[in-house]
Amino acid sequence: MLNLEFSLTIIVFAITVLFILWRPFGINESLPTILGAAILFLAGIVPLLDIWGILGMISGATITILSTIVMSIVLESIGFFRWAAFNLARKAKGSGIRLYWYINLLCFLMTMFFNNDGSILITTPIILQTLNILKVKPHQKISYLLSGALIATASSAPIGVSNLANLIALNIVGLDLNTYVALMFIPSMLGIIAITFLFYLYFKESVPKKIPQISPELLGHMVTNDPAQKPYHPLSKVSSEANFIDWKLFKISMVIVVLTRISFFVLAPFHIPTEIPSIIGALLLISLRWAHKGIGPKDILKKTPWHIIFFAFGMYVIIYGLHNTGFTSMTVEKLGSSVSENRFNAIFIMGLLLSVMSNLFNNLPSVMIGTISLTEMGLDPQTLQVAYLANVIGADIGSLLLPMGTLASLIWMFILKQNKIPLSWGQYLKATILVIPAGLLISLFSLYVWTQWLLG
Repeated sequence: MLNLEFSLTIIVFAITVLFILWRPFGINESLPTILGAAILFLAGIVPLLDIWGILGMISGATITILSTIVMSIVLESIGFFRWAAFNLARKAKGSGIRLYWYINLLCFLMTMFFNNDGSILITTPIILQTLNILKVKPHQKISYLLSGALIATASSAPIGVSNLANLIALNIVGLDLNTYVALMFIPSMLGIIAITFLFYLYFKESVPKKIPQISPELLGHMVTNDPAQKPYHPLSKVSSEANFIDWKLFKISMVIVVLTRISFFVLAPFHIPTEIPSIIGALLLISLRWAHKGIGPKDILKKTPWHIIFFAFGMYVIIYGLHNTGFTSMTVEKLGSSVSENRFNAIFIMGLLLSVMSNLFNNLPSVMIGTISLTEMGLDPQTLQVAYLANVIGADIGSLLLPMGTLASLIWMFILKQNKIPLSWGQYLKATILVIPAGLLISLFSLYVWTQWLLG
């Protein structure tokens, strides 16, 4: 019976991942996960008691991510991203090399303040708009787009609150946000910096030395938010009659975003969950915009990807099905003794394993499987936490080798296709295979050295 249940769970898992990556007829990724979860529940593989436990584990992390996305929607509606696109072009000052570093910095910061999937959705159109107005040639665009997308995705590793899977797993291993940052920020940042430099060296010949300059006088002329009017290009010259950004609203909104992000870490020692300040921050932004511009929450309700709740829940039910039918026990049996020997083994075995699994199955289910497996290995608390951090590095950085490694990468490829930017999986792999393994190993080795120094 157990073998039958195990086979059914493996089949459901494989088909679910296939449909998430393939998305036939443009189906939402939450649909296959919910259907897969329903099958395992009806088959009795994941009982109702586990369902309630899963709801408790994912609710806080999911609410935090959704609140962050709500904040980004509000900022977009008041012109923040148009302002960012304009300044990106202006600050390049005619240098394609300077533009490369500014784009990667923008992608890093967007993930720091929002989340990896949101960052991809926000920054890719900004980069495309910037490159178009600067008349960058089609073959030269890839260097900016690819490096920016992968930096945006990898940048979910340093602080723990920029990735849904990281947040869910964080609670399982008993690691608070401040300890996470203390142990993880330096190692993951070294890997991210290495990836940025290596991509620059790889794309050096295709990055244009000179690009057109944008006049700073255009900064005040932004796109109107009136939906009845035809929208202008975010970086084009528009008439002086176009609406200006409400700079007072803009500045107050940015203060709210920054304070909300800081509050995650300030409140962590008091065991206040991240969803509380994130909800407060989102509500403040919605109320502020409503009071200043008379724009209600209707667009928030329409644009917020509520399906993330169902996606996270369904995927976690399927992973619990694998756990209940013995998959994690097999992982523990094969790797448990080696992982428990020392931190070096724990870091490199789990980091490399998660990289392989993420590229084959996607990083969200992989980091969940890896984290649950770690909790079954009987590791001491410090080794458990360090091994979990290696999981995150494998899932956030190692997963970038193939486009299917993360949902953010798949979203990015879809946006490129919509904008008729040609990039095959072969071209993607040709660049990443020379860069990502090096960045992964640098991050894992740095994690070992850093945690040995901090933890003794």
